[in-house]
Amino acid sequence: MQPLPTLAEIESIAGFIDGAVPPTPQYSWPLLNARAGCEVWVKHENLTAIGSFKVRGALNYFARQREREPGLRGVVAATRGNFGQAVAFAARRHGLEATVVVPHGNSPAKNAAMRALGAELVEEGDDFQAALEHAEKLATERQLHYVPSFHRDLAWGNAVSTLRFLKTAPPLVRVYVPIGLGSGICGMLAARDALGLATAVIGVAAEGAPGITQSFAEKRLCAHPVSTRIADGMACSTPNAAALDYILAGVERIVVVSDDEIEAAIRAYSVDTRNIAEGAAGAGLAAVLKEKSANAGRRVGVVFTGGNVDPPVLERVLGAG
Repeated sequence: MQPLPTLAEIESIAGFIDGAVPPTPQYSWPLLNARAGCEVWVKHENLTAIGSFKVRGALNYFARQREREPGLRGVVAATRGNFGQAVAFAARRHGLEATVVVPHGNSPAKNAAMRALGAELVEEGDDFQAALEHAEKLATERQLHYVPSFHRDLAWGNAVSTLRFLKTAPPLVRVYVPIGLGSGICGMLAARDALGLATAVIGVAAEGAPGITQSFAEKRLCAHPVSTRIADGMACSTPNAAALDYILAGVERIVVVSDDEIEAAIRAYSVDTRNIAEGAAGAGLAAVLKEKSANAGRRVGVVFTGGNVDPPVLERVLGAG
């Protein structure tokens, strides 16, 4: 396992990322605090240029890849949506062609957003894993660079925002971070350790995507089929081995939340903060609310990972409340 970045390294990355993606705010909302029974600080990554935290990771990855491969002309990636938007956004800034592979039945709104950012969209397979395998094949066939869904350069780019969160918010006892393939939570671990803080990092997993939970419990890579109606950003059947090493080394525990709990949290965000949350963002708050008694009277943080949710899904979720 390669070492986590130093404070100086993360701040160096921030130096060129801030010009493309300004820092996002963190707020403590009174209504949300009353609901959670504690002081909750929310890092609003839904307010980036693509409505998701992943954009900084992609910008850092392409900057480093350009150094490694000066003749780079195009890239291929697999996604359920947010990562594809990040790849398309960063590729455009670097003058690269971007091809993004999504599974059939993927979010129409996210597909439209990726196309609007200039990506060629390819639909293949019934789930993310199938799309990922096709993306790797396509990269070979077209002689393009395959962008992995987890890489340390992605995670350390994301650490730019988590570093600011931990530096700007009052001292936090613990911070909750949803887990997909791991670039977000690894970025949080990097920032926490770079600052030398005692803040506990709590992972959040979707009940319908138990691969990461099993892998964490058994301390080895475990794959498991996924089935979730709302947490598509966390619907990873096979955890990433490199990310798992960082998670095992630095995450205190993982809280599992159900689809019903995630949807209730999306409604809570809407009512208490007037922000629209996607499934993964709702999962973080769902874990905070699930641990209400443990957090009573404390100060905790949560990463609002993104706000990219299809209008029909949002209408259904909000209507159910």
